[in-house]
Formats: sequence, C-alpha cells, structure tokens
Amino acid sequence: MSSRRSRFEIYVDVLTEVMEGSQKPTQIMYGANLSWRPLKDILKSLLNQGLLMEVEEQLKDKRTKVRYDLTQKGVNVVRYYSKARNLIETKSSEE
Repeated sequence: MSSRRSRFEIYVDVLTEVMEGSQKPTQIMYGANLSWRPLKDILKSLLNQGLLMEVEEQLKDKRTKVRYDLTQKGVNVVRYYSKARNLIETKSSEE
C-alpha cells in the first residue's frame, strides 16, 4: 500500500483535526501534517464546499483572529469516512 495520502484523505485529515479541537490554522497545519501553502488552498476549498466555516474574532489591538469550525455537513463527512475506513479495516483483518 502506498504511503502517500490521496487528496481526499488529506481533506478528511484536515476536517478531523478541526473536529478534534484544532481551530487555529497553525494547529490544523501541524495536526494534518501539511505545509502552509497547501493548507490555505485546502481550507479555501472546504469553505467553498460548506464543510467548514470561518469565524473571525476581533482582538483589542484591531487585529482579527481567524478560527475554523465544522459545519454539520463537515461532521457528516468525517463520520461517514470513519465508518467506511472501519469497515475496510475489519474486512482486511478477517482475510
């Protein structure tokens, strides 16, 4: 089996990181084992698909702090993928 992740697996890894509590872009980047430039593109794509939502918080010194939360659609994707992965792993361990 290849050690490289597919694009789909990377997207699900990002969603899973957010679901597990990583909300800041840097936390998501390290948790999903990505570099900054691909992460920006992935976050943009997930936002456009309605799987993530961006929440901006205004700080006292007029800066904004961005964090990400999952939408219900994003939660569903992570749950379905986890179920499918468990089924595949169960089948392969039985053989």
